[in-house]
Amino acid sequence: MSDSYIPGSCNIGAGEIRRRKAVAVIGGILTLITFYLLLASNASSALRLTLFLPAMIFAIGWVQTRKKFCLAYGFMGTFNFGKLGELSKVATKEEKELDRNTAINILVQAIILALAITGIGYFWPN
Repeated sequence: MSDSYIPGSCNIGAGEIRRRKAVAVIGGILTLITFYLLLASNASSALRLTLFLPAMIFAIGWVQTRKKFCLAYGFMGTFNFGKLGELSKVATKEEKELDRNTAINILVQAIILALAITGIGYFWPN
């Protein structure tokens, strides 16, 4: 794991990564609970689409953890390798562009993962 900012590749340190792991775990638990409740209540296929919201929480946390890159920081042009909440600004326009592209990539990956999870829930037999 890198302990310094790498444009478009790594914009968070260990503390921030732990925070995103926690988001992924919470999102995963919410996804499983929602899925269970939808199945237990014999919910319609349309109602099962609500699984997307907790799945998206899980997916964003998971992808950010794996990439060691914060989606929001990438869009804001910031990074953090110190204490939680102490952000530093990206220095150059080129670095901001790299970070923004990575943030978009992470968002797309998270949406695809959340859609896949939602699809499983949608097509799961009653």
